[in-house]
Order: sequence, then C-alpha cells, then structure tokens
Amino acid sequence: MSQRRTLVLVAVVVLVALAGCNGAANSGGGDGGEAVSQSRADAGASATAVEAEATSGGSGGSNGDASVQANVQTRQLIKTGRMRVEVDSFDASKRNLTAHVEEYGGFVSDTTQERHSVGNETYTTGRLVLRVPADRFDALVDDARAEGDVQVVETNTEDVTDRLVDLNARLENLRAQRDQLRELYDEANTTEDVLAVQRELSDVQGEIERLEAQKQSLEDRVAYSTLTVQLNEPRPTPQRIAPDRWYDTPVLSAFLQSVDGVAVVARAVVVGVAFALPYVLAFVLPVALLAGLAWRFRHRLLPHS
Repeated sequence: MSQRRTLVLVAVVVLVALAGCNGAANSGGGDGGEAVSQSRADAGASATAVEAEATSGGSGGSNGDASVQANVQTRQLIKTGRMRVEVDSFDASKRNLTAHVEEYGGFVSDTTQERHSVGNETYTTGRLVLRVPADRFDALVDDARAEGDVQVVETNTEDVTDRLVDLNARLENLRAQRDQLRELYDEANTTEDVLAVQRELSDVQGEIERLEAQKQSLEDRVAYSTLTVQLNEPRPTPQRIAPDRWYDTPVLSAFLQSVDGVAVVARAVVVGVAFALPYVLAFVLPVALLAGLAWRFRHRLLPHS
C-alpha cells in the first residue's frame, strides 16, 4: 500500500513538472491529504504560467498561445445606452421600436408603462429595455431618435477582453486540476484518501461552475448590447374656455361651480377665524373683562334711588 501511495505522489510530481512548476513542495511518504494539497499547488503554478503567457503573447508558437493572441486582438466590448424621448404616442413608438428590435434579431427584455391623468385628459409614460446584436446597436439608437424629441442620450462601452482572457486561463487550469483529482480518486485506497479527494474535487467543480457562469454572462452582454429607452407623452395643459355670456354656462356646470364657491368661502371663513382667534384671546378678551369689571364697580358706587 505504501508503494502504491508513493507511485501516486510520483505521478503528481511529474504533472507539476509538465505544468511548469519550479519544484515539488513535499517529498517522501505523505498521506492522501498531502497529495491533494500538492495538486492544488500545481494548479496555482500552472494558472500563473498561462496568465503570463496570455498577457505577454509569449513566443512559444503553440496553438494555445496563438488562440490567446487572437482573442486579445479581437476586443470584447459591452455596449449600453440610455435615452429619454418625448413622443406623440407611447403605444405607436413602442410598436415601432419592438419591430426594429425583432428585425435586427434582438428582443425586448423588460417593459414598464404608466398612465397619468390631468383633469379629463390622460398621458402615458414608460420604459423599454431593448437587447440587440452588438453590430446593430447604433442603428437602434438612430431608430429611437427618430421617434420624437430626444431629451437625454447616453452611450457607454466597457472593454472586458482582459477579464475574459483571465477567466479562460483560470478555467483551463481548474479543469486540469479536476482531471488530476479524478486520477487521484481512482488511485485512492483508503476511506480517508477518498474523502479528502472528494472534498477537493467538489471545491474545484464549484469554482469551475462559478467562473463558467461569469464567462457566460460576459459573453452574452458582449454579443447583445442593451439600450434602455424612456418614452414620455407630453403632459397635457388643459385650458378652460369661458363662454361668451355667463348665462350660456351649462346648468350642471354652473351648479358645480357654485358648490365649489361655497366650499371656498366656508374654508376661507374657517381659516380667517383660525388666524383671528389668537388676537381675540390676547387683546379683545382682556379688554372686555376689564370693561365688565369697571361697569360693575361703577354701579356699586352710585346711590340707589
């Protein structure tokens, strides 16, 4: 059993040498947990080597290096934009932009719509989140401009080339580490070794899935640009047109205006009383009390007939 474990360690050391590591961390007859730790160190050293080659465009001339250089030369850009446009009709502009997006091979990812009222008139505002292939982003911005009066327009470009190169390098090395751990798992003979390798294998697989999700999200945002368009119908400003003669006012309208007038007068009276009450309490009431006392005192001094 000791001989077999030694063979496993030797195999790990060979893999380290192939990955470009400068030396083995431990020698001698360690247990399965030490072999797992050694394999993680191998992956870290290999990841460093691959990242250095990716950023420097190394002179190895291998197919992998050429692929990395090609990816660097093709910049990966995320385009986003935000616009606010005043339109004559929200529904018509929404239909037009949706048709343009579908024509370009994109889709509408989100919509909001709100109806407002001013007096007896209404107007609509809303927001569209549009996703189109990156090469049709500028055309979509022009289409949104054509819908009405552009009040706000912002466009942004984010270069994520380095992030994608880094993710590819890390994924490549994590997959290599996963293959090493699978070989160790096949060679493990004790329960302790099996459990140690399983734990490390689970951690590596979880990291691979996390990085793959990040990569997929970035690639999706690169492939499909996002334009958020706020569409606003103009807010109506109703104007009341007075009739030429007061008696031409409709009966119901005259009654309602009179009711409004009564309510205004009543409110004005209440507000006036509220304003005057402190002055009454501070000045009028004391004067009235003094006048009453003086009158009573005067009548007591006068002789009764």
